[in-house]
Amino acid sequence: MNGPGIVVTGASGRMGRMAIRAVLDTPGARLSGAVVRPGHDWIGRDIGEVLGEARLGVTVTDDPLEAFATAQAIIDFTTPAATVAHAALAAQARAVHVIGTTGLSDADLARIGAAARHAVIVRAGNFSLGVNLLIGLTRQVAAALGEDFDVEVLEAHHGAKLDAPSGTALMLGQAAAEGRGVTLADVAAHDRTGARRRGDIGFASLRGGDIVGEHDVTFAGAGERIVLRHIATDRGIFARGAVRAAIWGQDRDPGDYDMLDVLGMGGAG
Repeated sequence: MNGPGIVVTGASGRMGRMAIRAVLDTPGARLSGAVVRPGHDWIGRDIGEVLGEARLGVTVTDDPLEAFATAQAIIDFTTPAATVAHAALAAQARAVHVIGTTGLSDADLARIGAAARHAVIVRAGNFSLGVNLLIGLTRQVAAALGEDFDVEVLEAHHGAKLDAPSGTALMLGQAAAEGRGVTLADVAAHDRTGARRRGDIGFASLRGGDIVGEHDVTFAGAGERIVLRHIATDRGIFARGAVRAAIWGQDRDPGDYDMLDVLGMGGAG
């Protein structure tokens, strides 16, 4: 089968399994590897069989170095520590590294940025087309309204999600800050008490049930409110977007890209 060989890390996780199915369902892509954590009982088994399907000829491994060696792309929805390690290995293999991991620290991002000098990295807090359109709209509305309108970002996810606010919520807050020409770190308000400060960009998180992902950006002014909303009902949209990014990254110059670049809305074209 033609197309880039794609390795999925965290293959046994919810997003990993969805990414595998998205690769298999996408013309112009092929699954070349599946990586799980050391000690996992899938190691040494065919990934198709463990997913309850026909054999695919891809053996599950806990060795990313081996899996990445012959891959053209890696899809990575794992943990910050694992993703940083994967970035270095992907750069050695000159493979496109698609990162959907959230909760990355400044130090993590610095190490990923170093890897991007040698390979293509596509990193996004959310790979949904709709969310990335929402980011663009948030930037435009924030620029048009200015500080006469208060900005609040509300996100809701399933009860098992570890990080709060979500990576997507932070992307939306960053877009609002860019629209206003300010630095998010200077105006972000988390876990507030007391009166609201003019110019703050507030964040609130809800966790419960099986909510896939809901994000509202509210611009609240005197006598009126504007609410921009995105609701995800199928996690498959994130996996499909990640596969699209993996294919897009082929033959690109090394660098740190995002989903807006993949969609032709960023500076990379």
